[in-house]
Amino acid sequence: MSAESCKMKKLISTLAILLACGTAAWAAEPVTLTSLRDIAALSNADAERKLPVAFEATVTYFRDYESTLFVQDDGKAIYVFSARNLSLSPGDRVLIRGTTAANFLPLVISDSITVLRHSTLPKPVPATFAEMIQGRLDCMYVSVRGVIRSADVQLSAGRHVTQLEVSMKGGYVGVTMDNGDPARLSGWLDSEVEVTGVSAGRFDGKMQQTGVLLHVTSYEGVRILHQATQDPWSIPVTPMNKVLTGFDVDEQTPRVRIEGTITYYRQTEMAVLQDGSQSIRVLTPEVDPLRVGDRAEAIGVPFVDNGFLTIKMGAIRSTGIATPIVPVPVTWDELASSKHAFDLVSIEGTVESQVQEQAQDVYIIRSQDNLFSATVRHPFVYEWGVVKPPPPMPWIAPGSKVRVTGVAILDDGNPFNGTMAFGILLRSADDVAVIASPSWLNVRNLTRIIIVLLLVVIAAGGWGILLMQKIHRQTTAMAVRTEAEASLERRRSRILENINGTTPLAEIIEQITDMVSCKLDGAPCCCQIADGARLGMCPPDDENLRIVQMSIRGRSGPLLGSLIAGLHPLSEPSVVETEALAVGAGLATLAIETRRLYSDLLRRSEFDLLTDIQNRFSFDKRLDEQVAKARLSAGIFGLIYVDLDEFKQVNDEYGHQVGDLYLQEVVVRMKHQVRSVDMLARIGGDEFTVLVPEVRNRADVEEIALRIERSFDEPVAVAGHVLHASASVGIAVYPEDALTKHGLLNAADSAMYRSKNAKKQAAKTLG
Repeated sequence: MSAESCKMKKLISTLAILLACGTAAWAAEPVTLTSLRDIAALSNADAERKLPVAFEATVTYFRDYESTLFVQDDGKAIYVFSARNLSLSPGDRVLIRGTTAANFLPLVISDSITVLRHSTLPKPVPATFAEMIQGRLDCMYVSVRGVIRSADVQLSAGRHVTQLEVSMKGGYVGVTMDNGDPARLSGWLDSEVEVTGVSAGRFDGKMQQTGVLLHVTSYEGVRILHQATQDPWSIPVTPMNKVLTGFDVDEQTPRVRIEGTITYYRQTEMAVLQDGSQSIRVLTPEVDPLRVGDRAEAIGVPFVDNGFLTIKMGAIRSTGIATPIVPVPVTWDELASSKHAFDLVSIEGTVESQVQEQAQDVYIIRSQDNLFSATVRHPFVYEWGVVKPPPPMPWIAPGSKVRVTGVAILDDGNPFNGTMAFGILLRSADDVAVIASPSWLNVRNLTRIIIVLLLVVIAAGGWGILLMQKIHRQTTAMAVRTEAEASLERRRSRILENINGTTPLAEIIEQITDMVSCKLDGAPCCCQIADGARLGMCPPDDENLRIVQMSIRGRSGPLLGSLIAGLHPLSEPSVVETEALAVGAGLATLAIETRRLYSDLLRRSEFDLLTDIQNRFSFDKRLDEQVAKARLSAGIFGLIYVDLDEFKQVNDEYGHQVGDLYLQEVVVRMKHQVRSVDMLARIGGDEFTVLVPEVRNRADVEEIALRIERSFDEPVAVAGHVLHASASVGIAVYPEDALTKHGLLNAADSAMYRSKNAKKQAAKTLG
């Protein structure tokens, strides 16, 4: 090898080492991005690398108390997560330093924001609904034209803001303005306007887009193009049965096709498909059996229901076996935040109670000191004119620790409304897995211990009696005594079986007094229940008998009653009479406390503990019965939906203790307005329903609804506070408004919300 070749090889090796070092240095220190265009061009995968940025841009929108900042430069725009306590105005030219992050689109998390100067806002881009809903103009400063369909002052993070709903070709655009002056909204309804602001999306708790939103700094961002030709409050009153004469829906939303794994399916009602971390509800009349766990595809029309993405008018079919979806372990807080709506989840908790209804089995479960329901819904099976009953509900002892797996269902999809009520739809009873038995120190086990002790006492007494018979009586007398003891033992066994069954308490007490009487050679015996009836054969007052009695005490000490027996006046006190009364008192204690415990559990499952009126489960059951009864007799009945106005403010301002007293007071008022045949129930925090079964026409229902609404006219005095109460009331009449339970609830709920909105509009007009 020549010297030149050796030198050349050394040079190549040196260059390779220098190149490798340079490459490593470049990989270790990513280049700072200095233009918004370069940042906006990133994919979410690149944005997740937290690339450093330092760029100039113009502020198009800033909300300081929520750290919401949009900036724009060179035809590109982006969302910046900024620190609080900044003072920025639209048009400010700023220098932003920070790092990138991934979201719906790439965004920037700022480390520092420096105001360079005040400049002019970019020229707004004329936008269509299709461009905004598809995210093509996300974060851009745009202008849209449409007609204002609603205008309200609402609360956002405790601040008053104006919320508009603007109808334009293709759909509705929400507009949020950082002002809250109702007087400025006068005459806006049905006016054609041009709105200028920053385009953004509406999202649910899973960051799935549910609509379009414009952020507008002030009222100057709304320009009236054509004033409404008529004040909506001056149009003629339309009779309620004629309101649909002007109904017109132009449905142009295209049908979509989705794929995923079936995590829940209920024939003729709905299915839930999940694909990775995304899930969606499909409303479908499908009757074909589909298997949970299969891969499937669905077609239908997308819409937003209570803030959740939903497919309506859906058709669904299986495409084969899929890889099973692994349930996501979650906590109560995570589910209440709506981040896992319609996802297949699993959550652990403690069983409080369970209720079986005709159409569903419901478990009430406690997790993190909060309650939620886990429900198994049964299909409606109608065979040969008879409704087939559901399968027996598996019994789970109260206090058992369980893991439930199913689809999370929530009331609202807006993640900014705080914690929300939720429930778990179970696919079958097998989705409730017991992972720990309840503590042995409970009522059931204590009852078993008492029964064992009683059996021991009874057996010992029987053995003593048999022993005495063997010693003191002849063979015939011993046989008679043995038969009598066997009969007595059968009575005891029958009494214990009845205690654990459904036999009425009065009948069990009479069996106990009869048993004691038999043991005392036919002496009259009765039981006086504390604050209750006297049962059995009481000793006659006109005979000179020796009266003996024994107290019936509960395990925790309270007196439950007493056993009374009348013996021959010349008889001497004996062990036999003491044992007979002791056994009878023990059985009576067991019977009374078992029945009271059962009654208490039954009442807790049917009544609201705070207001002592029937709860949602009891109401649903009664409403199902009323629908069936009305259908059988071709009758009518009414449903009233009551929602307390501004109840959340009572809790926020005076505390939950005052809020509870407030609820109890308004329930008392509503009770006075309904008839004995009507059913008042609490179905939510501040929501109530009244089932009105005996009516002749709609006017009868309206009269009761008006009485309820007027019962709030007088202020409510609780805990030293005087609160001005009001409620919004809506009614529905079967079969005029709907033929099903859910249809009636929806009709009454819609009527209530119309009443509530009418109040708000009236308040704005008066204000």
